[in-house]
Amino acid sequence: MSGKGINVAIIGVGLVGSAVIQQLSALPALHIVLLQNSRKTLLSPAAAALSSGSWADALASSSTAALPLPELVTKLQELAKETGRHTAVVDNTSNDDVASFYPSLLGAGFSVVTPNKKALSGSLDLYKQIQAATADAASGPLLYGESTVGAGLPIIGTLKDLIATGDEVEKIEGVLSGTLSYIFNEFSTAKGSDVKFSTVVKVAKENGYTEPHPDADLSGSDVSRKLTILSRLIPSLTSALPKGFLSVPTASLTPEPLRDIASGEEYVARLPEFDAHFDEMRAEALKEGKVLRYVGVIDVLKGEVKASLERYPVTHPFATSLTGSDNIISFTTKRYERPLLVQGAGAGAAVTAMGVTADLIRVAERRG
Repeated sequence: MSGKGINVAIIGVGLVGSAVIQQLSALPALHIVLLQNSRKTLLSPAAAALSSGSWADALASSSTAALPLPELVTKLQELAKETGRHTAVVDNTSNDDVASFYPSLLGAGFSVVTPNKKALSGSLDLYKQIQAATADAASGPLLYGESTVGAGLPIIGTLKDLIATGDEVEKIEGVLSGTLSYIFNEFSTAKGSDVKFSTVVKVAKENGYTEPHPDADLSGSDVSRKLTILSRLIPSLTSALPKGFLSVPTASLTPEPLRDIASGEEYVARLPEFDAHFDEMRAEALKEGKVLRYVGVIDVLKGEVKASLERYPVTHPFATSLTGSDNIISFTTKRYERPLLVQGAGAGAAVTAMGVTADLIRVAERRG
C-alpha cells in the first residue's frame, strides 16, 4: 500500500472484531479511528493500546456512549475532514439495523467492509440500494464482503474474477456451513459409522461449533444466505431472489416437532427421539456407496438455487477432502469443465478477520 492510507471505524469488537484489531495493529496505513460496541464508543484509540490489546479496557472505561448510527456518520465525517483520509466502516456485527444502514454509510462517502451476511442476503430492494450507492467504481465508496461466504476463503473474489473475465458460470456447489460440515463429516463417512446424529450435534454444541440454539445451524438458513450472496453476483440471477435468503428453497434438518422449541438445551435433549430417521438416511446412502452432505447449489443453467441434504459418491471431493469444519466449493464454468475447487477453514475468528483485513487493504489500495 502507498499513499496516506485510510481511516477505519470498527463496529463490533467480539471475537472477529478483536481479531481484526489485532491484525490491523501491524498495518500502519490502516488507521483505526473508532471502536464501538453495543454500549460504548472509543474515539481515536492510541496505537500502543491497539498493539498491546489494552484497547478493550479503554473502550470499557470510555465516557462516550455508543453513538446512534446517524451520529456516527457525523463524527466520522469530522474525522475524515481532519485527517484528509477516506473512511472504511467495518461491520463485525450480525445486527439487522447496522446492515440496513449500509446505503446511508455509503451515501455519506464511506466504504463498507463486512462479514455480516444480513445486508447482502436480505431483500432485493436493500441490495439494489447498496449497488446504486457503489455504482461509481472509479472514485465512489466501495463495499467488500469476502468473509460473508467462507470466512477468509477466496470464494467471492474467485466468482467475481470468473465473471469479470468473461467466463460463463454454469454451476456452483458446495459445503458452505462449517457447522454442518463438521456434523456430517462425523455422522456419515465412507467407511460407515454408528454414531448417532443427536450425539454429533450435542458434541458440536458443547465444543462451540453450533450457535447456542442448534436450529440456527440445522435450519439451513446460513447456507441459504450465502447462496443468495453468491447468486446475486451472477448477472442472470441478480434479481432471482426478491426476498433474499427467504426466497431460497431450504431443507431444514430440524424435525418438525422441534421447530418451535425456544431452548437450545431442550432441543438437544429431545433430538435423540429422531435418531432413527437420520440412521435410515445414512444407511440408504451407504448402500449406494454414498455419504450425506448438506450443500448449497446454484444451477445457473436451470435457474435453480437451493440448500439441501444430498448424497455424494464416497470418491467425490465432498466425501474425501473434508475434515473438521472445512468448507469446500466447486465452480463449474465454460472454462472449468472440470470444476475449480476452493477448500479450507470456513469458520473461526482469525480466518474471518483475515478476510476482513484483506478487504480493508483493497479499499486502501483503491482509495488511500
